[in-house]
Parts: sequence; C-alpha cells; structure tokens
Amino acid sequence: MAGQPHPGHEGTVKVSRPSDALEAKATTDEGLTALMLGLGAVALLVGGVGVANTMVISVLERRQEIGLRRAIGATRGAIRLQFLTESLLLSALGGAVGVVLGAVATWAFALAQGWMTVIPPWAPAGGFGATLGIGMLAGLYPAIRASRLAPPPHRGAQRLVNTARIHCLTLPLRAAYSSSASSRSRR
Repeated sequence: MAGQPHPGHEGTVKVSRPSDALEAKATTDEGLTALMLGLGAVALLVGGVGVANTMVISVLERRQEIGLRRAIGATRGAIRLQFLTESLLLSALGGAVGVVLGAVATWAFALAQGWMTVIPPWAPAGGFGATLGIGMLAGLYPAIRASRLAPPPHRGAQRLVNTARIHCLTLPLRAAYSSSASSRSRR
C-alpha cells in the first residue's frame, strides 16, 4: 500500500489495513443481531403475558360455562384441550400478524435504502414457531385452572336434595301419624 502524507506532517505516513474495517463491521453486525434478538425475545415475553392474562380472564368469566360442560359430562382433559386450543389460536393470530408486519417493514426499509429484499425462510418460520410455543406455555396455567373447576351444584338439584332430607326426617312422623289415623278410623 502506498504511503499517504499528512499535511503538516510530511514525514509521517498513515497505514491502514482493510481487515480492521471488516472486523469492526463484523463486530457491529454481531452487536446489532444480538440487540434485535433481545428485542424479539422481549416482544415474545410481552405477548406471552398478554395471552396468559387474556386466558385467565376468559376462565374467570366463563366459570358457569365450564361448570355446565363439566356437569353434562365433559372431562377435565376436554376442558384443558379447549383452553389450550384457544390460547394457541390467539397466539397464532398474533404470530401471523407479526410475521407479515416484520416482512413488510423489512421490505420497506430495503426499498428505502435501494437494497434487494432478502428474508431467510427460517426467520418467519422460527418467529411463528416461537410464538406458538410461547402461546402454549402461556395458555397452560389457565387451561389447567379451568379443568380443575368443579361443576357447580344445580339449584334444582339442591332443592331435590333438601326435599329428600326433609322427607327422610319426617318419614317416621308421617308413618306414626298415618298408623294412628288408621287406627282411629277403625274404631
């Protein structure tokens, strides 16, 4: 490489190696990649908390429905599967919207810079798969909680139980009354 004199310092020469610039670029790229992965992880965590919160509220609001399903014979596994499916659908919808918005943002940025848009096929698949995994984990607790809800006692059934108890208690009195009444009528 030819020497480049500096104005005012004609006796000194500055020498640079292209590998230093390439190494700095690689270090910067690694740092930006780590930053973007960290931001993606935080977004997934926030999404998981949102799905879990939504599903817990859904369980609380639908206790009567869950109890009715349990009362007519739904198993705990069926209830758990229903709520896991709902959380997976909720997270799949969010993941699909996120993948589309990410692809559009990447395309717009590349277009603004005059670059060719390149999205590796594993990136959307990995993001969508991670979203489904987080959605399943976030929906697991609410699903288990919903499956453990006991069917509420039916008010009509409780009345029948109370009536049966009253009849059991008064049966000896009725028998005694009816036997004394029948003996009086025989006289």
